[in-house]
Parts: sequence; structure tokens; C-alpha cells
Amino acid sequence: MNPQLKLALANRIRYYNDLGIYDFYRREGTPSIVVEEVIAAEESLGSEAPLQERESMPRAKSVAAVLPTEQIVSIAPKPESSIQDPVQALRIIREDIGDCTRCKLSKQGRKQIVFGVGNPNADLMFIGEAPGADEDIKGEPFVGRAGQLLTNMIKAMGVTREDVYIANIIKCRPPGNRQPERDECDTCSPFLMRQIEVVRPKVIVALGAVAAKTLLAVSAPMGELRGRWFDFKGTKLAVTYHPAFLLRDPRQKKETWKDLQMVMRELGMQLPSRNVE
Repeated sequence: MNPQLKLALANRIRYYNDLGIYDFYRREGTPSIVVEEVIAAEESLGSEAPLQERESMPRAKSVAAVLPTEQIVSIAPKPESSIQDPVQALRIIREDIGDCTRCKLSKQGRKQIVFGVGNPNADLMFIGEAPGADEDIKGEPFVGRAGQLLTNMIKAMGVTREDVYIANIIKCRPPGNRQPERDECDTCSPFLMRQIEVVRPKVIVALGAVAAKTLLAVSAPMGELRGRWFDFKGTKLAVTYHPAFLLRDPRQKKETWKDLQMVMRELGMQLPSRNVE
């Protein structure tokens, strides 16, 4: 490989690692990456430029885009990859996030990072879209009104919040509780992927359209996503309504309970004769 290109690609990989991204995707075909763009960007700022400056660099196509097939390739080991204790591994990921300034949400009023909570060895993981005002204050996902409803949903399944793991696609509250934007999800979700790899749940429940579409990389209505299983990197994933939506439209609680019963059957859990309250 051309030494100049090799250096540029190495710097680009380091840039992504700084963002918490360690996995790259091999895609079908052999499209050429924009080499001149990568080299020019790296030369103009230098490999030692601060992260804030490197964030403004042109975003080249995937470093691994020249490779065929659709596979995940770990080019650099994740800091937690050699850690056996999931508690310690999750702590390393949290430390890697730091007082994050990787996207604009850090300058739009968020108070703190809302990482994740629950059993680091959980068989079941719930993933929402973003923290709200209560979560931003407490630093824990799903503690407001929607969180209380989620707690009731979990109890209805015969387990507790302490038995499952709960996280969000993004870890900062969007201003006014608006829906997370695509670039915010793209920037923050790699840390969630690392959390999933550490917890290794048997089943993931995506709460709401944002979580489902981000995890599955699809654009489809909830009616097409609910009631079926998806494969998410070897883990079964189900989609149901977000608790905040159920507060606005309680009529959908019965449909949500059907989704949760599907999850319970998959996990071999006893089906209690009660509905979500």
C-alpha cells in the first residue's frame, strides 16, 4: 500500500476510535474510497490535531469499503475487549465516553451523560431513544413518567428493573425532548453497541421507532416492525412501542403486552395472567 495512503488510513482509524467506533463493515462489491479526500484532510490538520478539530474534517467513506462481503471487521481492539468482568468492562466504556463533546448536544443544555443501568449479565435488554428531563437530572435512563410505566411493564413480565439492562440510543437529552437527529444517533450509538457486546443479552427489546430504525438500519412503520423477530448481530431483537407513546395513547398497551409475551416465550418465562398497567 502507498505509504501516504497507509498513514492517512491509520489516522482515519484513530479518528474513529476517538469517537468510540472500533467496528467497520465490509460491503459487497469493491467501491473505491476517496483517497485524495482522506489524505488532503489528514495533511491539512495533521494526525495530532485535537478531536474537536478533526471532527470538522471531511467524512470519507468507510475505510473497509474496498473489501467485499458484508462482515463486521474489528480493526483495533476495544479497550474493554480483554476484560472478563462485565461491570469493569462497562465502566471502561463509560470512562471512554467521558464528558462527551462529540456532537452538538453537549452544547444544547444537557446536564450529564445518561449511560445505562441494570444487570450487566442480563438476558433481556431494553433500548429506548434518548434521556428526558428527569433522566438528565438523575443520570439514569427511564426514571420519569415513561420510566415508571416501563418499570410496570417489566414487573408484569415477572422480573424487576434490576434483572434487566436498560439503555438508550443516545446518552444526552435533546433540547425540549425532541427526537434525536440522525447524526446524533450515528455519533453516540457505537458506545451502545459496545454495551450490548459486554452485556450479551439473549433478547433485545427496541422501544419505539427511533430505537428500532437505528438498530436495524431500516425505515419502516411500527406496524411492520412489531410482532416479529429480527436478528441483531446474533441476538434476537423485538420491537414494541415506547412507554412515552403509551402514555399518549393507552389503547396500545394491549398490543405492547402481546409483544412482551412474545419476548417471554422466547426466554422461557412463565406468562402471568395480567396486562400492562
